[in-house]
Amino acid sequence: MNFHVLRAELAQNVETIKKLLAGVTQEEAQQKPDAENWSILEVVCHLYDEECEDFRQRLDIILHRPDEPWPPIHPVAWVTERNYNEQNLAEMLEKWVQEREKSLEWLDGLGVPDWDREAPSPFGFNMKAGDMLSAWAAHDILHLRQLVELRYMRVGKLTAPYDIQYAGEW
Repeated sequence: MNFHVLRAELAQNVETIKKLLAGVTQEEAQQKPDAENWSILEVVCHLYDEECEDFRQRLDIILHRPDEPWPPIHPVAWVTERNYNEQNLAEMLEKWVQEREKSLEWLDGLGVPDWDREAPSPFGFNMKAGDMLSAWAAHDILHLRQLVELRYMRVGKLTAPYDIQYAGEW
């Protein structure tokens, strides 16, 4: 694992996500493709909560307090419990950016951690610190893909009644 590349990935994703959201209105951010899938705003709120309550916190536990149980998280339930789709897009994006900056500073302060250090996860297996950092970077990419899909659908709506089929297969 290359810590510096993963850390750079986490930093670069801030700019990528900000650019993906440029020009999206509050109303557009609240539009859901269907009842089961998240809106742009819900993705941003999820990223914020994961930044605060999941990856940084759990990586810290693995590295520094491996015998401590992980605090429970409920990302799917939080979408409705925390009224994600009623939040302000600009405010939530800024809150996520600030939390990511805290995370990057925290990562920079780790020195030379033992990425092979393990801790029991609530999923019935041990997780290494390197696994958690790698998953953190991959989690961003999963949601970048989701935001790109939502942007694609947004373009389809904005261009109606014209068809975007000529662009190619999605």
